[in-house]
Amino acid sequence: MKAYAAPEHVHCDSYHAIAAQASLPKSVGTLAMMKVMVVDDDGFMRDLLHRVLAGAGMEVASFSSAAELLGAGDLASANVLLIDVNMPGVSGLDLQDLLRRRGIDLPVVFISGAADLATAVTAMRNGAADFIEKPFQGALLIERVCRAVDRHAEHVAMSERPADPVVLGRFETLTPRERVVFDLLVTGMSSKLIARELGGSFRTIEIHRAQVMRKMTARHLSELVRMSIGLMAPRRGGTR
Repeated sequence: MKAYAAPEHVHCDSYHAIAAQASLPKSVGTLAMMKVMVVDDDGFMRDLLHRVLAGAGMEVASFSSAAELLGAGDLASANVLLIDVNMPGVSGLDLQDLLRRRGIDLPVVFISGAADLATAVTAMRNGAADFIEKPFQGALLIERVCRAVDRHAEHVAMSERPADPVVLGRFETLTPRERVVFDLLVTGMSSKLIARELGGSFRTIEIHRAQVMRKMTARHLSELVRMSIGLMAPRRGGTR
């Protein structure tokens, strides 16, 4: 069994304060309307995650394995999945792949205490909404979970809209390398992870990132993500 020390900053009487610090999910409305499914083979961590999330007002269902989650039969009721990467048997990455092949479209937030960059890169490239390393602050956990829900809802809402010709025109000004960096940025990957994936230096990726933001006239990464969603349909059609 994996051993983790309880984060000193997470206390039973601080859950509501943690929720107040976090950005509430716009797509759900309130934390009380949000259901999180937690999958972690470590009973201590599973209980801690459950108490932090439930203490913030969320509905939480906890599972000790991928098989237990898949056997629950009510995945459609969840807003987001919080999955440990390093589980015996069916790992977190294996579970992500199983869900994708079954057509289950839910945002996945991975948590890990001993993951390397390659694992994080694989998770994000395969569509993970986020990747959080242990230990983490309760407020950060809640905020990242809420952000994953919002991004997924936005993705669903915007994926059917026609591309904005202005945004498409900006995208066409990107160099081939900048387009690759663009694609990785909007998955949520950091410059460090992108450098690892592409085999480049952090500084070079930061330069590409700055160029992408400038050419796309995006002030924040969230704006770039919104632009990317609208670009998906025409790029699948071969404009890339």
